[in-house]
Amino acid sequence: MSNILAGLFELNSDYKKLEADLESSGFENSDYIVYLDNGKHNAQYLASVSVKDNNQTDNAQNVFNQNSVLKTFMFENMSIEQAHYDNLKSYIDARCKAEIHNSPDVRIKASTAGMDSEVKF
Repeated sequence: MSNILAGLFELNSDYKKLEADLESSGFENSDYIVYLDNGKHNAQYLASVSVKDNNQTDNAQNVFNQNSVLKTFMFENMSIEQAHYDNLKSYIDARCKAEIHNSPDVRIKASTAGMDSEVKF
């Protein structure tokens, strides 16, 4: 069974260029899906590509990077027929909620060896 490499793309990136780049790098039209929002022009979009080995994964990742991908996700043991938008979106939402984001630097002032001469009674 194949794997799915999904990518979320920037607002101003051109999905037609992504499709042309994928096809010129060896992927068939049946190997990828581009999910568009019909109501909005130049909106963010999601694309998924069926990959079978590491070479295809690297190839698709390079094409994604050339087309301003914001974030990529790998779904193992999933076929292109199972890569419905609602399924991918729910998996991506779950992964994003599970990520531990970096917190800002917090300074904790530790106590020293007790009271010193600065404390006045």
